[in-house]
Amino acid sequence: MKLTVLGYYGGFPWNGDGTSAYLVQSNGFNLLLDCGSGALLTLEKVLDPLQLDAVLLSHYHHDHTADVGVLQYFWQLKTGSKKVPILPIYGHTQDPLNFGALTWPGATIGKSYSADQALNIGPFKITFLQTHHPVAAFAVRIEEVATHKVLVFTSDTAYFPELADFAEKADLLMTDTNFYADKEGKKWHMTSTESGEVAKNANVKNLLLTHLPQSGNLDNLVTEAKRKAGTDVQVMRASKLFEYTV
Repeated sequence: MKLTVLGYYGGFPWNGDGTSAYLVQSNGFNLLLDCGSGALLTLEKVLDPLQLDAVLLSHYHHDHTADVGVLQYFWQLKTGSKKVPILPIYGHTQDPLNFGALTWPGATIGKSYSADQALNIGPFKITFLQTHHPVAAFAVRIEEVATHKVLVFTSDTAYFPELADFAEKADLLMTDTNFYADKEGKKWHMTSTESGEVAKNANVKNLLLTHLPQSGNLDNLVTEAKRKAGTDVQVMRASKLFEYTV
């Protein structure tokens, strides 16, 4: 299973890099996890978007879905051989309006998922955990069936202990790490130390910080997370495609 990070900022793109978007590949199967601002442009650097097999959205905030519409136009208007004739876009149904918009006649079709049922897509078994966020959002656990390798993405969330159970022994954990350790007050995203705590309690092999802030020194974010994590911690770097073999 191969991960390519296409965008990693929270809220808005910055310094030439986009918001949440991740390409997950296995045995020729191409899954786009979230489709934030700038996702399509960056995806075109590594894969013809017509070769996607499916898209999976963790929730419907714009920094995770901003490029869904232009991807639908691309699928409708671009000439070329398509991997699948109609691109499935998986989303939850707790927001009927946004879920309905996933279907674009002749181009894409919305398909539902829920926290109480596993989803089998290509070589992956995918399970979900609803997170703590102002809108319905879901952490995603992707298991490569053939190898049992596991990638977990927390999606957007405040810290809560059950995240560690959901991420138990993941080969790679990607955490919403929008704040430095000194963040005070109400938080709908995790701090660096909270991400590290999830990684430690889940006994994961590697931790990747994502959904990052646009300000501050990201080396400090890593240092703070390492104090808790007890495992390898990595963070995105501006204008560099991050590829990771899980």
